[in-house]
Amino acid sequence: MPTPASLLHDQPIEQRIDALFDLSRQHAAHFCSPEAWLGRQRYIAKHPTSLLVMKCMDGRIHIPHATRTPLGIITPFRNLGGIFDLGWPYLGELLTEAVIDAAEEGRGTLMLITYHFSQGNKARGCAGFDCDTQAARDHADAIAEQAAHLFGHERQQVYPLVCGFETDSDALIVHGQHGATLDIRDYLGHSPAQLSAALQATCPDMPAEMRRDLLPLLTGNLAHVDELQGVKRELDIEHREWVICVGRGFDFLHLPNTALIIGPYGPDLAAPIGTAASIIDANRQAGRIPDDGFLLLASTPYQHSGVDRARAELKSRFLSEFAAQVIRREHPELATTMRQHTAVVHWPTRRLDQLRTSSVSSAE
Repeated sequence: MPTPASLLHDQPIEQRIDALFDLSRQHAAHFCSPEAWLGRQRYIAKHPTSLLVMKCMDGRIHIPHATRTPLGIITPFRNLGGIFDLGWPYLGELLTEAVIDAAEEGRGTLMLITYHFSQGNKARGCAGFDCDTQAARDHADAIAEQAAHLFGHERQQVYPLVCGFETDSDALIVHGQHGATLDIRDYLGHSPAQLSAALQATCPDMPAEMRRDLLPLLTGNLAHVDELQGVKRELDIEHREWVICVGRGFDFLHLPNTALIIGPYGPDLAAPIGTAASIIDANRQAGRIPDDGFLLLASTPYQHSGVDRARAELKSRFLSEFAAQVIRREHPELATTMRQHTAVVHWPTRRLDQLRTSSVSSAE
């Protein structure tokens, strides 16, 4: 059976765009449902540790789905290749704000710093590191060191934890102290108590309450991986991306090989935008996507109406125009097929509101 992602890839551009925004509406409706809201409140009451995840924009890396965690519990930071630097001013401010907000509520923060790879085929690894798993792991380790410098080397208030994500099986690999590793695939058929003991042995310096709140993610991942055993999966080897996303608020986008997401975290946005456009152009020229256009989507989340939303609108418009200018300059032929959409996301409800839609963009 074809996957939703492959079905989207084969449709005309306008139908693909409509389907994508319909997906965002479905995501917001589910997020705001009474069951989902109550589920989040109950989960946070039982497991108060704040959970931040730094990950690649790859749609296969869907941590809430792979750990069976309610949507809205994990705060994601997504970027092309999973490449971050906590010295980047905006990223550092966002992380610090999240940590301080949690601390004022009496909650510690567990920061999952992820890299991904494919056990079955190196070519299915992270394109941001040319499918070099060791390079991706080294970068995750470097982020963890930065986090320790920023929030304290004792790691009692903020615990940076490097985790691998094996995309063929959706399994998490926890990297603990002194080279200790907990690979979920090694615990198929084991009890939660055995998994808990393994986690304590892997991360003995992790505060007990954080281990307690990490365990549901690992037991959920264990159940998820076990359920996938023997299931034939389409591993989506071929790159067929047709969307460039710039900004934040793309939680609804977890379709494999559909979108290239560029977070507004680094000092040089032009380089990753140009890289993303090159990938889209290569997909177009190779016939992996239809030649009738691609989507440039800029988005910024906001919490409150009034000034907060107005600022988000200005930021989204800036990101949209900045990205469009880069694409027109570096890929003028591709730019003639660009569909440029600008949006803001009401973060408490995950509602995405379009601000402006243009048809085919001119290359002038």
